[in-house]
Amino acid sequence: MKCPSCGYNDSKVIDSRPTENRIRRRRECLKCKERFTTYEEIENTPLMVTKKNGSVEEFKRDKLLKSIVRAAANRSTIDTRTANEMVDSIVSELRNNFKDEVTSTQIGEMALRKLKDKDAVAYIRFASVYQKFNDAESFIKVITELSEDKNREQNIEK
Repeated sequence: MKCPSCGYNDSKVIDSRPTENRIRRRRECLKCKERFTTYEEIENTPLMVTKKNGSVEEFKRDKLLKSIVRAAANRSTIDTRTANEMVDSIVSELRNNFKDEVTSTQIGEMALRKLKDKDAVAYIRFASVYQKFNDAESFIKVITELSEDKNREQNIEK
């Protein structure tokens, strides 16, 4: 394992702990003594994504994570850890449904559900890109739907 600090190619494992679907390892560089964390994941059959244009490509976790992080930029409600947990949850849900192929629409809808529960602004940002808003009416429609949903939830709680 290459040290992220000095680039040396050898390290020793100090501690290993199983986490959900992966193993967390604390390592120490044998050259500079820097400590860092690595994760080992079980390699599954690749999850394939059918895009809106009909093309098929391998699911890229980082691509989804970047989209969520970008939507939540400058928002205090969704930090990197929360965004990673959201993506992990989506991936787990897809894997638990025993699917080898999923549509980009399904992934987008799952991300929207997660964002809606966490941050309305991030939800609107993500929706504007994912649903390709072309005009102000698209934003108004989504904001109105969010307001109505929030009002319904408040009435249920009362």
